[in-house]
Amino acid sequence: MFSNIIFCDAAEPWQLGLQDPATPVMEGIINFHNHLMFFMVFIAMFVFWMLSKILTSYTSDVNKTSEKFTHSTILEVVWTLIPAAILLVIAVPSFALLYSIDEMIDPSTTLKVVGHQWYWSYEYSDYSTLEGGDTLNFDSYMLPDDELVKGTFRLLEVDNRVLLPINTHIRVLITAADVLHSWAVPSFGIKVDACPGRLTQASLFIKRPGVYYGQCSEICGVNHAFMPIVVRGVPLDEYISWIAIRLDGLNIS
Repeated sequence: MFSNIIFCDAAEPWQLGLQDPATPVMEGIINFHNHLMFFMVFIAMFVFWMLSKILTSYTSDVNKTSEKFTHSTILEVVWTLIPAAILLVIAVPSFALLYSIDEMIDPSTTLKVVGHQWYWSYEYSDYSTLEGGDTLNFDSYMLPDDELVKGTFRLLEVDNRVLLPINTHIRVLITAADVLHSWAVPSFGIKVDACPGRLTQASLFIKRPGVYYGQCSEICGVNHAFMPIVVRGVPLDEYISWIAIRLDGLNIS
């Protein structure tokens, strides 16, 4: 279905728009952005038209003498009700979007994210409850320039990518071990602060396979810009095979 489509799942040079959505939440964010831009453009054009009208119609050249100023109750009511109505039209879809972002459906798998100075740790703790099972966890560091291969992104590629299943409800638990961090992946529409001593919960539902790039979005120290995030979305059967191999002790990504 997606084989002939090229998606924007990482930042591009001179990019102006948002990255392509990979989750329903990001689709909602883009739709709300487009909805909001209609009102912003209309209001901006109206304000500039009013300013130009005032500057051209109420100068000393056009009106030699000032006219008597009177209050207009009708005008004051109108310019109060119209902005209020516009705010209501904007607010209703924003409330629905905020509710969908906070909604937590019974997840099929859980990913725990821990921010460190300056790398990420990931833990698939669901499988520690299996008989003889251990918690599957690993650290993810940015790849240095001398280890990059052709086609990878400088400052965005990591040594251990996160693997997550598509079309599956995922719970993400986010915290930090030292200072404030922020786990942010633009294509997912997710940006959650990692706070020491606090566990924050978010939900994911990845709709298509791909490799998604993000970065820490909280100024966390001197190497803040060097702790990227890479998530690879794969079909469920491939994810199950990867989990089984990792649990058997093979260190592959």
